[in-house]
Amino acid sequence: MGLYMGMWCRRLTHLFSSTQCLLSRGRGHRISQQPCYRKLLSVAARWHHTAPASLNCAWQLHGDHLELRYADTLMRFDYVWLRDHCRSASCYNTKTNQRSLDTASVELCIKPKTIRVDETTLFLTWPDGHVTRYGLEWLVKNSYEGQKRQVMHPRILWNAEIYKQAQVPSVDCQSFLQTNEGLKEFLQNFLLYGIAFVENVPATKEDTEILAERVSLIRETIYGRMWYFTSDFSRGDTAYTKLALDRHTDTTYFQEPCGIQVFHCLKHEGTGGRTLLVDGFYAAEQVLQQAPEEFELLTKVPLKHEYIENVGGCHNHMIGVGPVLNIYPWNNELYLIRYNNYDRAVINTVPYDVVHRWYAAHRTLTAELRRPENELWVKLKPGKALFVDNWRVLHGRESFTGYRQLCGCYLTRDDVLNTARFLGLQA
Repeated sequence: MGLYMGMWCRRLTHLFSSTQCLLSRGRGHRISQQPCYRKLLSVAARWHHTAPASLNCAWQLHGDHLELRYADTLMRFDYVWLRDHCRSASCYNTKTNQRSLDTASVELCIKPKTIRVDETTLFLTWPDGHVTRYGLEWLVKNSYEGQKRQVMHPRILWNAEIYKQAQVPSVDCQSFLQTNEGLKEFLQNFLLYGIAFVENVPATKEDTEILAERVSLIRETIYGRMWYFTSDFSRGDTAYTKLALDRHTDTTYFQEPCGIQVFHCLKHEGTGGRTLLVDGFYAAEQVLQQAPEEFELLTKVPLKHEYIENVGGCHNHMIGVGPVLNIYPWNNELYLIRYNNYDRAVINTVPYDVVHRWYAAHRTLTAELRRPENELWVKLKPGKALFVDNWRVLHGRESFTGYRQLCGCYLTRDDVLNTARFLGLQA
């Protein structure tokens, strides 16, 4: 009994000194100035520190999770999560960067037997004796709370004036094809602005294909792999005419719209035909600032987009479903806009008491997209290839006369981002 009481007295002395240290620094840590014996009733709910003199890291045990404060971030980790993400040799293959642990084998009621934290590392010992180690910086980066404070895809939102003032340079074709520096400059521009240009490209479909394959696999669709684009109405689409096209994103009728589109004007004998570019994320940000409830509605209401074609030997009926604005739910970061008034199908996925509010929200977004100051007009010409982020930037064109021929393709988004990450860019 004396040994038992001596042990608790030593723990109470440590608690008292830790409490005094906390209070002296003027920091609130859920430790009240009450008699020490009361803390014995809530041992599992007190804050622990890496050392009495250090407030860099503190933790607190709860019934089903660990609460950890480090680098000004208060994080909460479920115990199953902590066991599942163990990076020990028996749980994670560092050669393949794949999990070896069978997640379904982890008991849902698992709790660590002991926990220890030093200045850089969290140590957890589980009931079976297995030890898990986590770097504190890794935990901050990978915690839910840490992710909420991070941006997945850094961007510069722009209207026409912002983009022109930025004087974003085009990249020369040879530099783009032959050097990592040129490719990296191009990709950095593309990631930040959603559009990028390559100059001095030979005006052929074959050379445009070589250009596209520098950054990605080409995505074959119902339009083929590489396509010529003329006003011969060879496909059942308004794009294959000389008419003006309002701003839109392509392939909204795919379950996953194409990520990147490449345009290269090979020939134009006539007038008009300028290309219109609008940063959809910039317009959406204006809606978020001015009418957040309408922004939220546009992220939640699913719509159908449809493509029906019966021209020549082309018979297609495509349907894609999704909201106009798509966001990451943990930080509300916008990653995809699905906007095409030509291809939007019958609205039958919205109840009557919501549809009118949706129309009002859609009108607010459309008004922003159509503001003249948001319109960047570009005259495409032979030798100048344009890459467009189809998940972000809307494109259109003015009507034209004469013969106008474009070629282009769609790229797989995953491969473009993969190329960027390989070069050290955040994508």
